[in-house]
Amino acid sequence: IEATTLSVGSVPLYQAFIEAARKDGAVIHMREDDLFRITEEQAKLGTNFMAIHTGINRITLERLQRQGRHGGLCSRGGAFLTAWMLHNDKENPLYAEFDYLCEILKEHEVTLSTGNGMRAGAVHDATDRAQIQELIINAELGDRAHDMGIQVIVEGPGHVPIDEIETNVRLMKRLSGNKPFYMLGPIVTDVAPGYDDRVSAIGAAMSSMYGADFICYVTPAEHLALPNPEEVYEGVISSRIAAHVGDMIKLNRREQDLAMGHARRDLDWEAQFNLAINPSRARQIRTERASADTEACTMCGDYCALKIANKVIKKLD
Repeated sequence: IEATTLSVGSVPLYQAFIEAARKDGAVIHMREDDLFRITEEQAKLGTNFMAIHTGINRITLERLQRQGRHGGLCSRGGAFLTAWMLHNDKENPLYAEFDYLCEILKEHEVTLSTGNGMRAGAVHDATDRAQIQELIINAELGDRAHDMGIQVIVEGPGHVPIDEIETNVRLMKRLSGNKPFYMLGPIVTDVAPGYDDRVSAIGAAMSSMYGADFICYVTPAEHLALPNPEEVYEGVISSRIAAHVGDMIKLNRREQDLAMGHARRDLDWEAQFNLAINPSRARQIRTERASADTEACTMCGDYCALKIANKVIKKLD
């Protein structure tokens, strides 16, 4: 929070359950009071928004147990809460004491981001009954939070094939009353570990195009390991590309692409670098593999289509 002017989010549930595991031996021993205490402590630190798993209740779990899952339960918060609820035979405190939760968020001006604990961890689980049941609950709670003067973000599913992305975005928007939608991924295929930043960028771009407001970056290490700094950097760049592609459609922002088209036509390399999403990467590749012909690139060299066409057009003029 001290290091950035950007909004900072957290998931207080993680701390509550992990402290219980360290102190008492298992997440199932988490105390309800600790969950709200930690939420308030993090709110007092200046956290701007919190992912809070409000939509997991007894009905949601019943849907999950009846249907099963091909990819299991991939949400850490969802797994913590599910284990706690089943072991203790209790309702989710975040759902049962939702008004108390909202009092904490309102006092410290924290935005509620309704956690997506039932998101799919495999494309074959996308848009199933457990996910939709959680969405219904979160949509209802989002309206209650709005009535109490709290800003709300609705979180969306994780693994979704491309032919279901539009349905998911429109369903989220419809049920939530068009609240801001935070799409987690989506991962559009499960068979590309090591490249999931690209897989997610495909899904994020489509999600943005259909109306998602907030996308989640994914690194190449997703599903494999903690990312190193280089992988974080790659994931952020992939996410920025996805956001730009989505904005080209949703917001009709194409001026940068038009300028790049002109710069390429004119073989204006400095303009191309300046217009690139990652200027340093573009400049590095050009510098390391520059053509002997400083106007053209090494792909076509002496036979550069643009250079040839530009000379012919100038002669015709």
